[in-house]
Amino acid sequence: MAEERGKYKGVWTLSEQREGKLNSVSFELITWGKDLAKKRNTPLSTVLLGHNLKNDAVELIKRGIDIVYAVDSPYLSYFNPDIYLKIITSLIEEYKPEIFIASATTTGRTIMPMIASKIETGLTADCTGLDIEEETGLLLQTRPAIGGNVMATIKTPNHRPQMATVRPRSKNIPKRDEKRNGKIIKKEFPDNYYVSRIKRISFEKDKTQDIPIQEAEVIISGGKGLKDKKNFDMLYKLAHLFNGGVGASRAAVDMGWIPYSHQIGLSGKTVNPKLYMAIGISGAVQHIAGMSSSEITVAINKDPDANIFKISDFGIIGGLFEIVPLLIKKLEKEAKNER
Repeated sequence: MAEERGKYKGVWTLSEQREGKLNSVSFELITWGKDLAKKRNTPLSTVLLGHNLKNDAVELIKRGIDIVYAVDSPYLSYFNPDIYLKIITSLIEEYKPEIFIASATTTGRTIMPMIASKIETGLTADCTGLDIEEETGLLLQTRPAIGGNVMATIKTPNHRPQMATVRPRSKNIPKRDEKRNGKIIKKEFPDNYYVSRIKRISFEKDKTQDIPIQEAEVIISGGKGLKDKKNFDMLYKLAHLFNGGVGASRAAVDMGWIPYSHQIGLSGKTVNPKLYMAIGISGAVQHIAGMSSSEITVAINKDPDANIFKISDFGIIGGLFEIVPLLIKKLEKEAKNER
């Protein structure tokens, strides 16, 4: 087994093209991967699937990638798990990367488990930290566990590649270096690789939010304490003042106050914004697991014993229907003065 593992070398990332443009998480992954590649003394490579890639491969190199495995096809205009699975597993079998990481976006969360199952290796999801173990060279994959109460470090000693997804917006985007050069390897695949059981019928954009909550730097979240669907209007107004997104607890979603796309927690989305405001949310373990890595957490709740206060940086004990309107009024006044 050790002899077989020795054939695997290199650190790979999965770049994402969305609506014909590189998703910013593609650049964040470069920051994640550079340190790992340096410690393993190996190039940093990326897999880029899409259509009309144009200068995307060059842009990735200028940002820090050494080798781009590019696959350009009209069949890759949209994310199709069937097609991605066949192409990426083929590339892994041919080039044998030691480490393969992706962002915990919809794409990453969908395709990485499929790949891991297909090639029979391990996968650690939603990592908040990646490092190389000095003694063994193994990838150390750290993520919250047991509802965010402990941090678990996981290793994949016997199978390759070692695979992980990392939380979006958890690293800075590297600066562009015009002097950087790298290698672009254009790969082509036979027609049967593009045959899929999945048919794309249409795509409907979530019109309830301007910024997807996984990409928002500020999230204003509401729970059962809001008492009524109409009271989420306050949160939308507050989020707009912060140029942020609106999140929700499962209880609020289950009651039909806000669509599921806003749900944060174990059964919803995992987020890590710079500022997370929990308004009228008691702080169930499942909810905390989805937002515990936020840089700053502010809680507003009239119950002084609410669990959310245990993980908050700032807590306001009081009625949200008094506090939130005052906060909105204050922010609107400051915005007006700035103009």
